[in-house]
Amino acid sequence: MYLRLLDAEADGADWRKVVQIVLEADPVKEPERAKRMWASHLARAQWMTEVGYRHLLQAGPN
Repeated sequence: MYLRLLDAEADGADWRKVVQIVLEADPVKEPERAKRMWASHLARAQWMTEVGYRHLLQAGPN
């Protein structure tokens, strides 16, 4: 899901279409909720690629 959000953002896709396809939310019926969902998931995806992956590497294999 995060990779799909990042790809869509890089391609300049409309957030409404992305939230509808990737997050399965309805931006017409619930525009504020859908926008919050998109923004928070995208922020988390960006954090994972910039910072979060380091935590996974430091943890090592289980």
